[in-house]
Amino acid sequence: MNRDGDKGKMFMKRAAILAGVQFFLLLILVSRMYYLQVIQADKYIMMAESNRISMRILPPPRGIILDRFGEPLAVNNQNFRVQIISEQTSGSLVDALDSLGKIIPLSPSDYEYVQKEVKRKRAFVPVTVAENLTWEKMASIQLNAPELPGINIDEGLTRYYPYGYETAHVVGYVGPVNEKEITGDPLLELPGFRKGKTGIEAQYDLPLRGSGGFRKIEVNVLGREIRELEKNKGIPGAQIDLTLDIRLQKYALEQFKKNSGALILMDVDNGDILALVSAPSFDANIFNTGISNDEWQKLASDIRKPLVNKAISGEYSPGSTFKMIVALAALESGVISSSTEIYCGGHMELGSHRFHCWKPEGHGYLNLIEALAVSCDIYFYEVARKVGIDKIADMAKRFGLGVKQEIDIPGEKSGLVPTQEWKKRVFHEPWQQGETMLTGIGQSYITTTPLQMAMVIAKIANGGKNIKPHLIKKAYVDEPKNIKISKHFLNIVKQGMNDVMNDPQGTAFYSRIPNQLGGMSGKTGTTQVRRISMKERESRLLTQEELAWEERNHALFVGYAPINNPKYAIAVIVEHGGGGASVAAPIAKNVMEKALILYQEEVKNKQNKIKE
Repeated sequence: MNRDGDKGKMFMKRAAILAGVQFFLLLILVSRMYYLQVIQADKYIMMAESNRISMRILPPPRGIILDRFGEPLAVNNQNFRVQIISEQTSGSLVDALDSLGKIIPLSPSDYEYVQKEVKRKRAFVPVTVAENLTWEKMASIQLNAPELPGINIDEGLTRYYPYGYETAHVVGYVGPVNEKEITGDPLLELPGFRKGKTGIEAQYDLPLRGSGGFRKIEVNVLGREIRELEKNKGIPGAQIDLTLDIRLQKYALEQFKKNSGALILMDVDNGDILALVSAPSFDANIFNTGISNDEWQKLASDIRKPLVNKAISGEYSPGSTFKMIVALAALESGVISSSTEIYCGGHMELGSHRFHCWKPEGHGYLNLIEALAVSCDIYFYEVARKVGIDKIADMAKRFGLGVKQEIDIPGEKSGLVPTQEWKKRVFHEPWQQGETMLTGIGQSYITTTPLQMAMVIAKIANGGKNIKPHLIKKAYVDEPKNIKISKHFLNIVKQGMNDVMNDPQGTAFYSRIPNQLGGMSGKTGTTQVRRISMKERESRLLTQEELAWEERNHALFVGYAPINNPKYAIAVIVEHGGGGASVAAPIAKNVMEKALILYQEEVKNKQNKIKE
């Protein structure tokens, strides 16, 4: 009996312990439920809501780009895209693509891309097969929709350049975002989103891009869209107005025909660039629709380098177009005056070296203005030797050579203005007097860009105002400071440039502009790209036509017009064109005439409006 009582007590004790444990566990469970359902209720409601609500970013329309008179240079066109939803196809993915391929051409790479994207995404997510469909192709797909399950048309926007060939180096183009370009902006992570890659498109990508919108949609547990709850289109990109005149831009590029080179036309008073040409060009639209490997290789391997913006990144010896800088340095240092005469017999000696003039028989006695007009090399060899490299370099830098002009598109190069210190630092060798003489005619180490030379001429034309070049149209431009240079010395150089074009002995006399347009002053230049041996000089110099294209001289011209009240400055280089007077000057003449005619019409129209 006692044993049975002890067993009962033991059972009751164990039951009590078990009940206590159960109660404790129940208390923990209730506490946890209270914590989750009451204390943490807001958190889990939000988490549940996020499983039901999805936010999707919408790209805004990219800002348009216009020329100075409102002509569109970059716009957004309607873009019809064909997409495939793999879960809706009746057969295999390949069969669906084969059926589509009977209507629009599909390459093996298209098949590969779509198959890769379908594997990467969920079955109900559309994958783009082709973009920029014509209206006819889009309509044909819609007409055959019953036989194309899983294939549908989507509508969006794509970038289009009405003057894609003429403005490729200025406006630039947009392209797909690569991994290195993703900087935190969610827009950049959108499939198919494009950002500016070159030109204005790249320089002003952020304002052109705008701010993204969003779609607030309800989705199921798999992420499939059920319905749209809210939509915000975002803020469209900003409009960009350029100083470019597309009429002049197009006309200037046409003047190069099959030649390679560059041209800059700018306003001498405010730095507005009306034409910035690099020839040959390319159609920027091919980068939007998708450039093939063959097209890319053709552009990249072209000896005339169409992808390079030669106007701002081409670095060339300036040749005789540099003689105005040498003249100003010599006048300011007092080693010559406008009346100083130097004899040219066709060549001169320095030690064992012979320096030649472009005119073998020589020019005889010349003063500074005459030497500029006929571009006598001997005169400027001698002047450069007297003034020295460092004073020449100082004058060149005051006019903006050797540094970037900070134009508002990427890719600008700075060129090079050599000095004694530079050569010692770079080559660990002393500067030679013969190098000073070669610099005096714009050869040796010195290099400039067409933009820089246009700036030099603009500053000479405007009386020494230090303007800044720009492509963005501005309501107000700050009053430029003056370069510290004597107006008297500038006028001497201007007279020489006037005679270059308007004196029968001048090197560009046959490219002069009619007086009714105000005339033009300028300077021709020709730079060698190969060394001429003494043996060749003693026998017979090969003509430019007899040489291979890449061994021919570069042809240059710089100038301004009208003569008495300068409005525009121009710089032209024709790579391996032969002679500045015969090739570059006629191009400059045609473009400047066109600019002056258009300007006169513009002034007349304004006057008529005032009268009305």
